[in-house]
Amino acid sequence: MIDLRFDGLTAVMSGGSRGIGLAIATQLAKGGANLVLLAKTDNPDPRLPGTIHSAVEQIEAAGGNAVGVVGDVRIDADVQRAAETAVDTFGGIDFCINNASVLNLAKTEDLPLKRFDLIQQVNVRGTFALTQACLPHLKKSDSAQVLTLSPPMNMSNEWLGKHPGYMLGKYGMTLLALGFAAEFAEFGVASNCLWPETTIATAAVENLLGGEEGTSHARDPQIMADAAALLLAHRPSRRTGRTTIDVDVLAEAGVTDLQQYGGVEPLDYDIFVDPR
Repeated sequence: MIDLRFDGLTAVMSGGSRGIGLAIATQLAKGGANLVLLAKTDNPDPRLPGTIHSAVEQIEAAGGNAVGVVGDVRIDADVQRAAETAVDTFGGIDFCINNASVLNLAKTEDLPLKRFDLIQQVNVRGTFALTQACLPHLKKSDSAQVLTLSPPMNMSNEWLGKHPGYMLGKYGMTLLALGFAAEFAEFGVASNCLWPETTIATAAVENLLGGEEGTSHARDPQIMADAAALLLAHRPSRRTGRTTIDVDVLAEAGVTDLQQYGGVEPLDYDIFVDPR
């Protein structure tokens, strides 16, 4: 497990009640970071573990400070409230983490337009809105980074044609992240993407990608948490405008033993990732 310090630094994250987002938030908290989570999960859902409140408890137990903002990344006032909460509570914003995302792998003919709209509103518009709300404060930080959980732009026919609605939503997040890197380089704001090489053992994978058998061939969310911590620990000027895969980030830091992250062989490669 990666051990890095983030004392006094504040991250605003969309989602984070469970899964990869919560793992990243908890890892940053172990390093002393402050977290503000914007998520809808005010009440328990029988299909999904955890709420924003249990997430805050877990983050604080890990050693960080956390505030949960119950809201929707599609609602402008909620997004602004999350940014303002971070500034009012912790004095600023150092990291903006675009984690919230809708997963829907329906084919074009099978994807209702209201579901298509939901993907784009949460994935693309939500990423833009949260980053936009955080930017005035990020520009005041010496550690300013935007981290977006989206994939490299794999333009093979396999991924362009498999589920175009979802592809557009995730690639849209990536394009925005690269755009932010270019637009705000002069202000010292870094922007990068992070994506897992394999599927990750989350409720989403269990519910939508293969049940318990699917999660048995997936790695633990901690691998993404460790990779995210490594990315965020860099000075903004050292790494920006990159689309990264978790195992590559770890390998660059000298971490090559991935057995600690679990998963039964053969591991399942994640969406948009070709076998290596």
